[in-house]
Amino acid sequence: MKEARYGRIVNIISTSAKEPIPNLGVSNTVRGAMAAWAKTLAGELAPFGITVNNVLPGYTDTPRLRDLAERTAARRGQSVEAVLDAWRAVVPIGRFARPEEIAAAAGFLASPAASYVTGIHLPVDGGRIASL
Repeated sequence: MKEARYGRIVNIISTSAKEPIPNLGVSNTVRGAMAAWAKTLAGELAPFGITVNNVLPGYTDTPRLRDLAERTAARRGQSVEAVLDAWRAVVPIGRFARPEEIAAAAGFLASPAASYVTGIHLPVDGGRIASL
């Protein structure tokens, strides 16, 4: 990438990089470290035309989300739908992301159109993160 004086690095991490998620101490720590590393790298690689950005997906409708909901429901003695409804309730848009919506954000950051965007953490979370 340095030789070509062009490159795109897009990390998919989590909204926990901006706003820690309760009971996920190790995950929050690793994702926060990844966000800081990417911000550092963005400054180091910018002179070579290489951008480094992070996509922070929120709740996304995937088999992993369903698995987490099932385990949470079993632990709490609730139905899976009750858990999913509670998670949807904290998303201002009122639904989970579709995987292709996360991919579209990453695709933009990887495109030439994002040539002046580097070192950012882009939440794709339906408005769930409360911080700016």
